[in-house]
Amino acid sequence: MSAPEESASSRFSFPRGEEKVLEFWREIDAFKTSLKLSEGRKPFSFYDGPPFCTGLPHYGHMLAGTIKDIVTRFAHNTGHYVERRAGWDCHGVPIEFEIEKALGINGKDQVLAFGIENYNKECRKIVMRYSSEWRTTVERLGRWIDFDNDYKTMDTPFMESEWWVFKQLFEKGLVYRGLRVMPYSTGLNTTLSNFEAGQNYKDVIDPAVVVAFPLKKDPKVSLLAWTTTPWTLPSNCALCVNPNFEYVKIKDGETGEVYILLEKCLGILYKNPKKANFEVLEKISASDLVGLEYEPLFDFFVPRLKETAWRVVADKYVLDTDGTGIVHNAPAYGEDDYRVCKDNGIIARGGFVPMPVRDDGTLDETVGPYAGMYVKDADKVIARDIKSRGRLVRQSTLNHSYPFCWRSNTPLIYRAVPSWFVRVEDARDKLAANNAQTRWVPEFVQENRFGNWLVNARDWNVSRTRYWGTPIPLWVSEDFEEMVCVGSIAELEELTGITGVTDLHRENVDKLTIPSRKGKGQLRRIEEVFDCWFESGSMPYAQKHFPFENQELFHNTFPADFISEGIDQTRGWFYTLLVLSTLLFDKPAWKNLIASGLVLAADGKKMSKSLKNYPDPTIVVDRYGADPLRLYMINSPVVRAETLKFKEEGVKDIVSRVLLPWYNAFCFFNAQVQMLKKDSDIDYKFDPSIMSDNIMDRWMLASVQSLTKFVREEMSAYRLYTVVPRLLEMIDQLTNWYVRFNRKRLKGENGSEDTVYALNTLFEVLLTMCRLMAPFTPFLTENMYQTLKTHLPENYFEGDSRSLHFVSFPDVREEYFNPDIERAMSRMQAVIELGRIIRERNNVALKMPLLELVVVHSDPQYLEDVRGLSEYITEQLNLRNLVLTSDEDTYGIKYRAEADFKKLGIKLRKDMPRVKKALPDVPSSEIKNVQVTGSLLVDGITLGADDINIVRYFDKLSLADKSKQYDEATDKSVVVLLDTQIHEELYHEGLAREVINRVQRLRKKSGLQALDDVVYYYQITEDPEDILATVLKSQAEFLRQTLKQDILSMAEKKAEAFAEEVQEINESKFVLAFVRA
Repeated sequence: MSAPEESASSRFSFPRGEEKVLEFWREIDAFKTSLKLSEGRKPFSFYDGPPFCTGLPHYGHMLAGTIKDIVTRFAHNTGHYVERRAGWDCHGVPIEFEIEKALGINGKDQVLAFGIENYNKECRKIVMRYSSEWRTTVERLGRWIDFDNDYKTMDTPFMESEWWVFKQLFEKGLVYRGLRVMPYSTGLNTTLSNFEAGQNYKDVIDPAVVVAFPLKKDPKVSLLAWTTTPWTLPSNCALCVNPNFEYVKIKDGETGEVYILLEKCLGILYKNPKKANFEVLEKISASDLVGLEYEPLFDFFVPRLKETAWRVVADKYVLDTDGTGIVHNAPAYGEDDYRVCKDNGIIARGGFVPMPVRDDGTLDETVGPYAGMYVKDADKVIARDIKSRGRLVRQSTLNHSYPFCWRSNTPLIYRAVPSWFVRVEDARDKLAANNAQTRWVPEFVQENRFGNWLVNARDWNVSRTRYWGTPIPLWVSEDFEEMVCVGSIAELEELTGITGVTDLHRENVDKLTIPSRKGKGQLRRIEEVFDCWFESGSMPYAQKHFPFENQELFHNTFPADFISEGIDQTRGWFYTLLVLSTLLFDKPAWKNLIASGLVLAADGKKMSKSLKNYPDPTIVVDRYGADPLRLYMINSPVVRAETLKFKEEGVKDIVSRVLLPWYNAFCFFNAQVQMLKKDSDIDYKFDPSIMSDNIMDRWMLASVQSLTKFVREEMSAYRLYTVVPRLLEMIDQLTNWYVRFNRKRLKGENGSEDTVYALNTLFEVLLTMCRLMAPFTPFLTENMYQTLKTHLPENYFEGDSRSLHFVSFPDVREEYFNPDIERAMSRMQAVIELGRIIRERNNVALKMPLLELVVVHSDPQYLEDVRGLSEYITEQLNLRNLVLTSDEDTYGIKYRAEADFKKLGIKLRKDMPRVKKALPDVPSSEIKNVQVTGSLLVDGITLGADDINIVRYFDKLSLADKSKQYDEATDKSVVVLLDTQIHEELYHEGLAREVINRVQRLRKKSGLQALDDVVYYYQITEDPEDILATVLKSQAEFLRQTLKQDILSMAEKKAEAFAEEVQEINESKFVLAFVRA
């Protein structure tokens, strides 16, 4: 790749520059070449969580990809071999949902009529529909990952390894079939796992009804129960009370009805129970209610359950926070309902359970008049019928958060479904122990969100009654008493007698049977397929076709050194990875994990295509570039697992505030190298052996080495959120401090020898920063490196150095460290910043010279540090004199004490008011003396130095020389006083600087480079009191030294100007013209 064509930063386009870098990477096959160059190194194992590619990548994918790219690039650059395989989640509901929408089919009957083979064929067609767009987007973002050697969950080797994983669990006795109430999607006709059910909550308004259940022994007395799911009432089998609660029997004053409910819950009947018209007849313990029988609300299931159901039971899950304190139980539609009814003999294990809801969410013919109604639609009809029979006591609505299917966006119901489970609850301690062996960034996610989830881990429903997925490899007899789990293709062929099996999808394996060994005929495969989370959780093994291939490679790279996804994967991929690795090997699946936050729209809402509340990622990249987008996301709260409200202005700000100043410094270096050649005929080459004596050179080099050490340490701990701010801080130090302070040296004003020293420093900093920033901004660093490397000595880098990304991460050069210089520079920066604050406060521009700055500090070392850098301070603050003193009395420096009275009050108690009143009147000298004695007496009460904060301040009235017009600023360490008076001679110099500024502006506007020779001419058009004319005459020598030539009168111009423009300075105007030399 050649050097950038645009040498002027004003014409540089970051997006176009990145496209040229992409072309260069393609020419040298950069990613694969880097892998080839790193073969034989210590492996760094990385797992890429497989995304669905049925849609286009969004900012969340881009964020995750950027984090992964940064860490894996760093690992590569620090001496590792890093395999980076892309992966695709190819099975499951997202694909099926798309197909069913396209084909207009829904439900099991329609799918079977269409044919599973045809259905899966259609799924296969669209699985990789957007893969090329994904590849284009990922590559455009600068992420290096292998798409040519990717893994897909639909490939036979991957599926075979899943079978092996499942068989290991089966042989360990960890697989069982059970009827369990699970979250169920009527939109998808399948159960969901508990963690899937928690991914999409919405605020909804549901009906809320209070229903009366008359006691059989006394029908005039009714138990009251409250529910927000009236559709479950036809399946009611029991009422549940809390054994620790005391209930009340009341008589309603208006209706005369007698009800039993919890006294605390009377608000469900009356707006103001204290003023309501009712009478408490008696208080009843829960134990007296248990066993009471009541009249069924419906008689649909009376013939099947009349001997056991419709009685009161007790369980502690009943709460007193809402409802009536009595819960209606429909065993098939609530997890606690099922457990309580089974434990109390309402239903028998393996016996009849009322389950009138079909797979599509409609009620079946067992509930008569409601047959065919969707459950949510049936709510109103059922409530109306109950009301007509006098059993509806209260009817209202409830606005609450309710789970929706994360794919079909339909409300979930809880439903008892026969499913296949993996035992997880018994492994909770092992899961917690293995999790503790890993590093999470940030830590609180590991301890809180994920740790709490593990404590309550439930057995995992791994089965889905779907079609496009990996079939669960269980062949069973009709009574399920005989089961055979198949763990490989070879085993399948041996057991079925079929050969040549090349695909494991349902259309190929469902028809295969296995002869029973117990005389039960032919065993047939169960119809379920694996939950797609089981598939992604199996990827560490399946991507390598373990154990059928790559056994040594797998064992050398497991657990992964690093994984990363969004915080939402704590209940998804992170969880399933840990469950399977723990149950298989009793190990965690990873060593280090970064959990990122969520990227939201600028308004804090979820990004939505329909709302159009976020900018198109491709447009943002095309407008600003990928580097700015990467840096914006990675320098945000999202890397601390917090949310990022995405704003396009933030990306733009990264360009203007960070990348453009950095690139300007690079362009300035190039211009001064060319100027050195022109003025001194010196071809600049970097010399790593020379060591400058200039204090700013040594400070800059030391600072970069400190940064290098910090980045190595923090990146090794995966704390990106500490690294990026320090990198950006260093760019600020480079551009706003080093380059600004050393422009004269770099331009050759101190001679060519000093220029070479300064250029050597700037080059080393630019090159080191490129190497440090390479994982974060891979394009711009590559772009600059291609020019910088032309100034390197031959064989400076070992091996192939065509690309920056082939070059190793910089080592720390300990010889550059100098704490004394870093301390002095820090103090100089503090003084300059305080001086700038005073100028800004008084609206005095930096171009206007001021007479004097006084630095007051009691520490001689502080003053000595500042004295060594006084030349920079006077230049940067445009001063004539710098006074360094510890004489506080002469300059009116006083002391006062401040205290945290809330904290002090705990210590002093009743004496605190005395101290608060007296503290402002303590003399300055006594407060100053605390620095020596360590204590202060206030109204007879002794305070320690830790009890107060000593503040130095400037008192104008105490100033020895009253003629001075000082303004002050302090950082609580040093006090600086700036004389803000404008003196005539200095005023003229300030105007001369404005003239220089106008010349520089017009040069930039005209597109001139540093080497372009131009003659300057002027003509004054307006000049009240001849101020500008006076300045041009009195400051002629200053102008000549700064511009390196005279500004001539327009009368002397003999050629046509190629640039001419009217300039204005205060009240004066003049025409400035440029003629080529």
